[in-house]
Amino acid sequence: MLDLDRPPQSVRQPAFNVPRVVVGLLAAFLVIQLLRAFVLDAATEEWVLENFAFVPGRYASIDGADLGALPGAGVWSFVTYAFLHADWGHLLVNSVALAAFASPLAFRFGAGRFLAFSAIAAVVGALCSLALRWGEFVPLVGASAMISAHMAGAARFLFLGQGRGIPSYHAPAATLRDVFTDQRTLVFLGSWLVINLAFGFLSSSLGVAIAWEAHIGGFLVGLFLFSAFDPPVWPQARGSRQDAA
Repeated sequence: MLDLDRPPQSVRQPAFNVPRVVVGLLAAFLVIQLLRAFVLDAATEEWVLENFAFVPGRYASIDGADLGALPGAGVWSFVTYAFLHADWGHLLVNSVALAAFASPLAFRFGAGRFLAFSAIAAVVGALCSLALRWGEFVPLVGASAMISAHMAGAARFLFLGQGRGIPSYHAPAATLRDVFTDQRTLVFLGSWLVINLAFGFLSSSLGVAIAWEAHIGGFLVGLFLFSAFDPPVWPQARGSRQDAA
């Protein structure tokens, strides 16, 4: 049993540094993409997008329906769109980013808090897309809003454990004031923000559809809602968890 009244004598790090909950998400993304690419026919693929991708236009239609989608699609698609990806390249980029930035956050939060945090990020990302793309029937897919929240959330502690001999995800959380005054954190978050805004402005000229507004929504969740999910335990105590793959 873990004694939270004192930090453990040593910190045992996980084998591959990827928690099971993140491995589960990666596996779900891969299985869904494999099914869509090699099993489903064109009609079924269209049905999947109608019912599980986030489609802003469905909320602007007179009858509230989107091309014959199921009645509940307007509710669950606020989250399920994150499990769909446009192509294999989209999946690969998101998977690498998820493994890198979600892992320290999942170790710190634990599976339940991590999944709730990720779901809220997906919902807020979809709401931002709904606000700026009202009436559009272009499906929104991808886990980028969640990953943006993971990146911003990880920035609240990622740099504070460096040089202290402890894993970064055990470090004390930075306050928002610390975030906006720490040079490393500002460079990390500022670079991400500039890149996303640039992609947003250039997406039409590049001939690609990038839901930059969903990324920004997830980013704000990660930055400002982090403290609501950060568990109040000894930072070192998280190191005794053995939930890595």
